[in-house]
Amino acid sequence: MSVTIESAALVNVRVTSTLSDFMAEKRFDRGLTIADLKARLELITGGSCATMTLQVFDDKDQLVGSLDNDNALLGSYNVEENYRIHVTDSTKRTGEFEDLSKVEKFQLSEDSYDQRNDSVRSFLRRNKLGKYNAEEQAAADAAAEKEAQQEQEKALSITVGDRCEVRVPCEASRRGEVMFVGKTEFKEGWWVGVKYDEPLGKNDGSINGKRYFTALMKYGGFTRPANVTTGDFPPIAEEDEEM
Repeated sequence: MSVTIESAALVNVRVTSTLSDFMAEKRFDRGLTIADLKARLELITGGSCATMTLQVFDDKDQLVGSLDNDNALLGSYNVEENYRIHVTDSTKRTGEFEDLSKVEKFQLSEDSYDQRNDSVRSFLRRNKLGKYNAEEQAAADAAAEKEAQQEQEKALSITVGDRCEVRVPCEASRRGEVMFVGKTEFKEGWWVGVKYDEPLGKNDGSINGKRYFTALMKYGGFTRPANVTTGDFPPIAEEDEEM
């Protein structure tokens, strides 16, 4: 009595290489020659089929052997489900295809871009949209100027040492003491620096190495003047004790 063992025509394997940390899961026909397999692996790993060598590891990552005969069929080797085929190509540098600094970038001068007819700028210009619409641009500039004026007026009404309550949309209200009012280096416009009563802030009064006031870490924060209301705002803990 003879026993015949048939293997599936296709086998699922994992593919790794010395060229990157990327691992792919692929299905190959056992009827492929090793030469044909290398051609497919070239597209997956970036290695050269002429110089790559192939090793097979089982599902426990133990070395099984090498696929070293280009004319042999994949099915003639011990390559089973979830085994790993590892591609080694000493002619290529590890990470060579992941280093974007080696990729030549397309750059267009400002004048060349301005002369194109298929750019966003040309579309806006043709249709007189955005800054290319004098009326819209004038209205936008006037609105921005008014907003900046209102922000400045609100900022100048706030004094360092004031007790305050900070209300930011979608955030819980916080109380503290105003420690700074003015312009900053981290962003344009007017800002109010607050030392909070509780660790509900984001810093200690400094940003990007520049100190504007001093507070314990997480007790300091900056917000726009519009979010600040000054007045008789005792610490919440003290207020609760009086109730």
